[in-house]
Amino acid sequence: MKSLNENRTPLRRAGWAAVVYLIAGFAWIAFSDTLAETWFPDPKTLSVIQTWKGSFFVLITGVILFSVLLRQLTKDRALLNLQHRQRQALRERERQLQILMDNLPGMAYRCLYDPDWTMKFVSQGCTKLTGYEPDELVNNRVTSYAALVSDASNQQLFEQVRVALEKEESFSLEYEVTRKDGSRIWVWERGRGVQEDDGSLHLEGIILDISDRKVLETELEQMATRDPLTGLLNRREMSRVLDEELQRARRYQRPMAVLWVDFDHFKDVNDTYGHAAGDSVLRAISRLLLGSVRSVDSIGRFGGEEFVIVLPEMDLEEAQETAERLRRKVAEEPQPLGNGEAVPLTISVGVAVYPDHGQTASTLCAAADKAMYLAKDRGRNCVAMAHLHDQVHNQ
Repeated sequence: MKSLNENRTPLRRAGWAAVVYLIAGFAWIAFSDTLAETWFPDPKTLSVIQTWKGSFFVLITGVILFSVLLRQLTKDRALLNLQHRQRQALRERERQLQILMDNLPGMAYRCLYDPDWTMKFVSQGCTKLTGYEPDELVNNRVTSYAALVSDASNQQLFEQVRVALEKEESFSLEYEVTRKDGSRIWVWERGRGVQEDDGSLHLEGIILDISDRKVLETELEQMATRDPLTGLLNRREMSRVLDEELQRARRYQRPMAVLWVDFDHFKDVNDTYGHAAGDSVLRAISRLLLGSVRSVDSIGRFGGEEFVIVLPEMDLEEAQETAERLRRKVAEEPQPLGNGEAVPLTISVGVAVYPDHGQTASTLCAAADKAMYLAKDRGRNCVAMAHLHDQVHNQ
């Protein structure tokens, strides 16, 4: 290929054309003169023939030269037009690419595959995404991109990218970034590895801000597991937690208590003050109960004004004491109606303990629910133990 290209250089082509022309010219002069002298021995006639022969040679060479130049110039013009169109198309593609990158909701990048993620190029979206100007990140002039990510996340990201590169696949990552102003955002990165001719490895891709999506995911997750009014666990999630705690108690042979809580005469609050006031009371008591139990305990709203509290590692006596403490706390603090006023309220609590009152979630809940109705029958504002009808406490 190299010798072929060298033979086609303009100097070699021009040299070959000159050599061919010189050989043809000398051959024409030599042979045409000999033939003319042989065919036309008369000097006068020979002189005329020599004149016409020279004119014919000039005409033929002129036509050949014209044809060659026309062909070459036509090819050159076509090549120039092609190059012009290619340059225009390239400029148009560059313009479109620049517009696309400038309007991305994040930034496009090209970086080294090194611990600093050294940026070699970032689009203008870098400013909106990170708070840094593009030239502040390029070649780590002010800070490296890795400095915007926590050390733990960087190690995880580096490992995920390494695995993707080994498989020759693109990579997709989600992680938190600290912006220049100190705020934190969630980003999604999609990229791939590019092997350069010199053997170096670069990464190219885009990074988008997905903070809004993360907030929505959190909200959806809470909607799936939380009661929208009180923020406590909903019935489905509370049932799951109860099953998990029961399995743990069974595995380690430890006790576990369930409290079934119901508000006394709560319908009167709704009828007298309205449902908005009733909702305010529910939210207030939810906060009160949540702040009055351990961090390992779980509280859920099963519906209406019924609440369930799961108390891991708690035996019968401790569960009874906890229920009494919660009952007193609610009774001693009037609950806000949301309009600046407050109303006194009491609760009735049923207590059931694993394994004394049931071996399954359904039997424990049924036992605690039955005990709660026993507390209602005994005058409300009291605590009743499951299957121990004579131990009803009302203070």
